[in-house]
Amino acid sequence: MKHPILYRKRFIPDECVLLNNDIILECTDTMIITKWNTIRKRCDLSHGYSCYYLDRGYKISKFLRDDGSLLCWYCDIITWEYDSDKNTLLVIDLLADVKIFPDGQMKIVDLDELSEAFEQRLIDETLLKKSLLSLNKLLNDLYENDISSLTAPIEKIISENA
Repeated sequence: MKHPILYRKRFIPDECVLLNNDIILECTDTMIITKWNTIRKRCDLSHGYSCYYLDRGYKISKFLRDDGSLLCWYCDIITWEYDSDKNTLLVIDLLADVKIFPDGQMKIVDLDELSEAFEQRLIDETLLKKSLLSLNKLLNDLYENDISSLTAPIEKIISENA
């Protein structure tokens, strides 16, 4: 896949956003690394980097404050659709997320949204299962290897571009 045009689709809230300001730093068939600024101004978060593990069903993001300090690592459960004719990649947020704070504390969030999306028929059983299985894969990867193995591609690219 050549550097695709990225879109992010969310179910709650219902939106599809062109990520036209994200900069693709590396792209393979199984992984994309991007650099980005927040879409909407926030007081706690300014910019960051993301590594889309397309073959694993999750995205790891380094959330940075305005001063460049680490706010947290944010792990989104995702699926995706690639249109080769248009060279577009639609990344679909499957709602369940994991936050990992600088002190190592881990918090699983938005499982209530996953349930709500299923109850409201915003997602079907296939996407619900995909979300839960990808969350399980992510948690197993974190428990077996810790976050550093998943953040290594981001840290490598940051150090190469410093």
